[in-house]
Amino acid sequence: MSVQNLQSFDPFAEEADLQLGDSQNVGSQADYLHIRIQQRNGRKTLTTLQGLPHEYDPKKLLKAFKKEFACNGTVVDDEKMGKVIQLQGDQRAKISNFLIENGMEKSSIKVHGF
Repeated sequence: MSVQNLQSFDPFAEEADLQLGDSQNVGSQADYLHIRIQQRNGRKTLTTLQGLPHEYDPKKLLKAFKKEFACNGTVVDDEKMGKVIQLQGDQRAKISNFLIENGMEKSSIKVHGF
């Protein structure tokens, strides 16, 4: 008598490999720069910037953001997203405009939130 439920088996693993072929990153979110807002407590909010390309230094960007927007912020190491820039307040539009003015493509920036 064998118990088949205890074996780990991914029924979609082979099928996914056949469908995608060489294009593994179809529908991937890795190409985008994500600007999100998080509600803290009361009226306080936190703006996060994730998916920053490696050619940009997050500490220098944070320093420029803090000086330009007159807010405080920090760089946090995340396991999944890498380095994440956090800023106080709702800075989504300001961050987006700042990055577009300084050479980033508008199509690579995704702004999320309410």
